[in-house]
Amino acid sequence: MVTVLRAGGFAIRIYKDDHPPAHVHVVGDGIAKINLKGADGPELVWAKGMTRAQVRRAVALVGENSIALLSEWRAIHGE
Repeated sequence: MVTVLRAGGFAIRIYKDDHPPAHVHVVGDGIAKINLKGADGPELVWAKGMTRAQVRRAVALVGENSIALLSEWRAIHGE
């Protein structure tokens, strides 16, 4: 696991042995899995232990940093 960003009380992580599609795990009070390339940008896959407001903030944070996060995904996974 690589923590690629810390912001707003969240740690955004990419797991080295993970699988496509390109996605991140956002960890705060709970955890959310967010695909980096949804139909209209980052897309929530699932969330556990987060309020709706935390999920919205997590998705927004991923959206704001999606280019850098996708670059990190590609660097780690060679895609």
